[in-house]
Amino acid sequence: METWIKDFLAWTVEVVKLFGYPGVLVMMTLESTFVPLPSELVMPQAGYLAAQGHMNFALAVLMAVIGGVLGSLINYGLAFWLGRPFFLRFGKYLLCPPHKFEKMEKYFATHGEISIFTGRLLLGVRHFISFPAGLARMHLWKFCFYTAFGAGLWAAILAAIGYFVGNNPALLHAYYRQATLLVGAGCVVLIGGYVYFHRRRRRAGTTPSEPVG
Repeated sequence: METWIKDFLAWTVEVVKLFGYPGVLVMMTLESTFVPLPSELVMPQAGYLAAQGHMNFALAVLMAVIGGVLGSLINYGLAFWLGRPFFLRFGKYLLCPPHKFEKMEKYFATHGEISIFTGRLLLGVRHFISFPAGLARMHLWKFCFYTAFGAGLWAAILAAIGYFVGNNPALLHAYYRQATLLVGAGCVVLIGGYVYFHRRRRRAGTTPSEPVG
């Protein structure tokens, strides 16, 4: 089994090396839509190739950011134009069945705009968080900003793991697990602070002003 995993990882490295930066762009665009292409099969490999001198680390991450925004805009546009009834009826064909779609809606409604940033960092959320943003008609530039920030951070983390760990399946898995846990904990703290800040500001805005004189 370990030999098979090593062979598969070596193959993915060769694929990323063959297609280069355009390949990273296209694959990360697909990864940000409903297509089940994990970024874990792209960015650690790009980081490893950067360590070997075959790619530029920053340029590979930049391609991932652009791809992340483009793919997310596809999902945003689908939701914007097709509407909620379409996803409740046909979402399963986009790998987003009604129960998952409603979960994304709740996540977006509960956590606000910051959910676009944090959603890009969470497994099982990053592929679909753009759908509720499109339905809510979220401001497009804000959507692109939060998406780029989240996509860039996650891509940089994965590329850094590949850069420093290399093509070692055991170490890749161990560091990926640690990174996922740390990022998840960071998202919880960030969301908590965001919600607390906005609730305080909302309360301050609804507090009646004291009479003058």
